[in-house]
Amino acid sequence: MNIAFFLTPKVEVAYLTPQATMRQALEKMEYHRYTAIPIIDDEGMYIGTITEGDLLWKLKNTPDLNFKNTSKILLEGISRKMDNKPVYIDSNIEDLIFLSINQNFVPVVDDQNIFIGIIKRSEIIDYCYKSLFIEKNKNVLTL
Repeated sequence: MNIAFFLTPKVEVAYLTPQATMRQALEKMEYHRYTAIPIIDDEGMYIGTITEGDLLWKLKNTPDLNFKNTSKILLEGISRKMDNKPVYIDSNIEDLIFLSINQNFVPVVDDQNIFIGIIKRSEIIDYCYKSLFIEKNKNVLTL
């Protein structure tokens, strides 16, 4: 199965750059109701993923940091505990299933590592569910 079928293209994905501020990340996450957002550099390459947890740890571990001054903290200065691992556009569905166990989305890059979009875990689960359901019904019909 071609994974491009599941792709949410870059133009439809909320993402940030390393030069975005912590406040911009918080506001974008709140607006879109996301818990994680991809970070893309100026050349379009996938850098990693910033999560709510990363932002909370930064807030907790930085003396005198509060919501008002989060606009002074750049994402490039925030430690990330985990980055969502990307796949290439020619990867197979098994790669997606494995990665989606621990990632709520899978970044997709082209053969030059340029970010082209994401595949949401919900799309992968939906595919697996439908595949199992169809297979189950096929077996019932052949009995």
